[in-house]
Amino acid sequence: MQPTIEHLYRNTFMDSSRWAQYRPRDGDIIISTAYKAGTTWTQMLCGLLIFQTPRLPLPLAEITPWFDLRAYPLDEILARYEAQTHRRFIKTHTPLDGLPYYDNVTYLICGRDPRDIFISMQHHKENQNAKRVLELLTQRGETILPSPDLPDDLNERFQIWLTRGSFAWEQDGYPFWSVFHHAKTYWEYRQLANLHFLHYADLKADLDGQMRRLARILELEIDEARWPGLVNAATFAEMKRNADRTAPDTDLAIWRDNAQFFHSGSNAQWRDALSDESVALYKKVRNERVSRELGEWLERGALATRDPKVC
Repeated sequence: MQPTIEHLYRNTFMDSSRWAQYRPRDGDIIISTAYKAGTTWTQMLCGLLIFQTPRLPLPLAEITPWFDLRAYPLDEILARYEAQTHRRFIKTHTPLDGLPYYDNVTYLICGRDPRDIFISMQHHKENQNAKRVLELLTQRGETILPSPDLPDDLNERFQIWLTRGSFAWEQDGYPFWSVFHHAKTYWEYRQLANLHFLHYADLKADLDGQMRRLARILELEIDEARWPGLVNAATFAEMKRNADRTAPDTDLAIWRDNAQFFHSGSNAQWRDALSDESVALYKKVRNERVSRELGEWLERGALATRDPKVC
């Protein structure tokens, strides 16, 4: 059984219908994560392993732009990827039930504790220049949906995020989209040979080991002498120090501060932010939305499973 497209993901920021124009090449890499779940980190790892140099030839945003992002004209996205002669690695946030599936493409999924995803997204929105994003969309004649009216209290926002969906087939994730649903669409097909899972916690715990694992997945041979420089370039500190070249969408100038895109990079930020009531609600929703195995993997990564596809 292979995945099929079941849903269209379209809101102010993204439009999964763009994938109808995608023409795969043998060896393409599609990186799909939920928002704030290690997308940029996974892109950087791919770039370092493919180019095998700590300094990529162009800013990461220019090499691997977000395919679904409506602020980018589609013809520019297609032209940019079409012109590339190296192995392509393409960013998306679309769940697998909104993406085309190809046997000759590698799909990389990066997971993260949903509670940390929520906290990280709050910092992300504060750093985003919303006026600039709306200006870009207006220039391109894109439809702009009304901004959501959310409470100031973080725990109230968290509880809305857990209990309200942005799409008819989702029950959580508002005003974005569901982290649980995104993960579930890939997890259900994890035995497919070309779907591979990384986890934010595993990258934090053993960056060198996870990079070597990714190199094996992508069937890339790296000279041992290159490894220290490549691993150092992939650390949070180095990516933040070089944020003008490593942060996403820098060519669109949508961040108030590129370096602040890399806010802290730490795990378990939610412990100091969420109330006991919010944590209890989270556990209830997690148990309703996903299997125990997937829920534990989302929270703990390889520590939660011995499945070789995800650790």
